[in-house]
Amino acid sequence: MAVKIKTQFGTIDITNDVIATVVGGAATDIYGIVGMASKNQIRDNLNDILKKENYSRGAVVRQEENGVAVDVFIIVSYGTKISEVCRNVQEKVKYNLETMLGVSANTVNVYVQGVRVMQD
Repeated sequence: MAVKIKTQFGTIDITNDVIATVVGGAATDIYGIVGMASKNQIRDNLNDILKKENYSRGAVVRQEENGVAVDVFIIVSYGTKISEVCRNVQEKVKYNLETMLGVSANTVNVYVQGVRVMQD
């Protein structure tokens, strides 16, 4: 399913994979995030940190009447304040969706799938 935006020139369809890629890019830019995790950890492998080409496996996008709802699955760095990292992810995801795609995110749910020690 895709988000449809109607303009004076026609209709723009934005797929959920594009939205998930924007969400993943926004989430991994935040300090304290080790990477994206898979929403199906048992099926996809418990210890995988997703690469850029697989961000759609770590984000779930649902269509709503006046925007989208996004679930983000992340792995947090050890020693960071998890509540602050999650709040920063929520703000950045909402901002990036608005500025890059023109899509409003009604809700951004952040699920912490693990805590890892950051490798230097």
